[in-house]
Amino acid sequence: MLSCDICGETVTSEPDMKAHLIVHMENEIVCPFCKLSGVNYDEMCFHIETAHYERNTLERNFERINTVQFGTSDNKKDNTLQCGMEVNSSILSGCASNHPKNSSQCLTKDSTLKHEVFYSENLTESRKFLKSREKQSGLTEVKGSIYETTYGPPECPFCGKIEEHSEDMETHVKTTHANLLDIPLEDCDQPLYDCPMCGLICTNYRILQEHVDLHLEENSFCQGMDRVQCSGDLQLAHQLQQEEDRQRSEESRQEIEEFQKLQRQYGLDNSGGYKQQQLRNMEIEVNRGRMPPSEFHRRKADMMESLAIGIDDGKTKTSGIIEALHRYYQNAATDVRQVWLSSVVDHFHSSLGDKGWGCGYRNFQMLLSSLLQNDAYDDCLKGMSVPCIPKIQSMIEDAWKEGFDPQGASQLNNRLQGTKAWIGACEVYILLTSLRVKCHIVDFHKSTGPLGTHPRLFEWILNYYSSEGEGSPKVVCTSKPPIYLQHQGHSRTVIGIEEKKNRTLCLLIFDPGCPSREMQKLLKQDIEASSLKQLRKSMGNLKHKQYQIVAVEGALSPEEKVARRQDSQVFTAEKIP
Repeated sequence: MLSCDICGETVTSEPDMKAHLIVHMENEIVCPFCKLSGVNYDEMCFHIETAHYERNTLERNFERINTVQFGTSDNKKDNTLQCGMEVNSSILSGCASNHPKNSSQCLTKDSTLKHEVFYSENLTESRKFLKSREKQSGLTEVKGSIYETTYGPPECPFCGKIEEHSEDMETHVKTTHANLLDIPLEDCDQPLYDCPMCGLICTNYRILQEHVDLHLEENSFCQGMDRVQCSGDLQLAHQLQQEEDRQRSEESRQEIEEFQKLQRQYGLDNSGGYKQQQLRNMEIEVNRGRMPPSEFHRRKADMMESLAIGIDDGKTKTSGIIEALHRYYQNAATDVRQVWLSSVVDHFHSSLGDKGWGCGYRNFQMLLSSLLQNDAYDDCLKGMSVPCIPKIQSMIEDAWKEGFDPQGASQLNNRLQGTKAWIGACEVYILLTSLRVKCHIVDFHKSTGPLGTHPRLFEWILNYYSSEGEGSPKVVCTSKPPIYLQHQGHSRTVIGIEEKKNRTLCLLIFDPGCPSREMQKLLKQDIEASSLKQLRKSMGNLKHKQYQIVAVEGALSPEEKVARRQDSQVFTAEKIP
């Protein structure tokens, strides 16, 4: 059993004593008789002993005064006497439990006291006396002398230490055993601990540590959630990156395939040139039974000889068509009002060695064949023959080396021999210019008629041929060379133009894709009108988006050739809107 040295109440365990002491420290003491407050416990006991002694005749438990002090101080005046008597009896009994001798003396002495002695002391004077700061020290001395003889020195319920006064005992318990009380005390010198995360003030380091641990667990949980979210974001970002990489890889693959396709289309895939393709196709013909082996070896020998001397073997050439057309228009073609024909020109068609890519070279052969038969170009083309395709490639490379069209040369890697690279109007222009043949390029870069037609192209060609011999007969054989005509994916040669009686125009064109057996039908004495269908191209037959022509105008002097070489470094073409 443990006994409270402040009020004398006995409890069975330390936790109960702890709770009991907390009640003493937390609650405000109020007199149960006159509602006096603002004093400590000893002073309140002294007040009751002196001012309300006559009410100390009844017995009451000490817990009842606690009830009066902390919630029932508003009791009615008619029962205050009984409460006061109970308080005094409880105090005396509490003291007797710890100090029997002093308690008996106190009871004997108190029993001889008369009601009149203490009742004569006025309640108002007692209140003033207790509240007065000037008389407080005197009150303490009187209180000490009385209580020392009445109760004896208080003993600490935790460590057994004895103090002279109850105030000292209360201070001792607050300072020495604050950890047992486990409450923050204003009068205690115990250090305070601030939470570094939320600023909460704790008086116990262990409690602070548990409090901080809760913060850390909360932060760990939040970080875990953040990591889950971050992991999800990273996974999503990784998936998006993979999808983007796959898309880029697919686009890159498609670009490579398209580029390779263009390389194959334009003969830049390093699959060999004219010679390799000729031999390969002849072998296929032999394997299929379309060519006897003896023919294969004979053609191979002729090809090797042609390549060695650089002259076309003439196996794809058809001559005399211009003369045959002159006869035909003289005797037939009643629907034609007038026709203009170029100078004599031979037709060259593609062979097994250049099928699919050699149209530009074949059209150059046609144009050169006409120039070689024209005396106006003997000075610049003296001693030349129509070259074979590998020789034409070599001649273009030589023109690049002279400084013609460096931009076009770089696009074709400065190399044509041994490839199937296509050539167009620019390559034909620089090749003719390098041979001192005067020519220029005209670009019909957009349609000038309904439904994508090019009437300006027809008008330009008509003016080119009809500038000679106006008012002449129905058939006009001019001295003008044929015109190189280029459009996307193919090129042909214009050898004349018809004007029908209804004033419509029709071009006469040699196509390298037309084989010799078809062209030779035009050499018959009586040409059928159906045979001319392969030559005639009306305005509705030429509906490509863009056309370029190379027109020959005469011969160049060496000085003019140098000037044109410099101009070709910034290549421009005449544009017809």
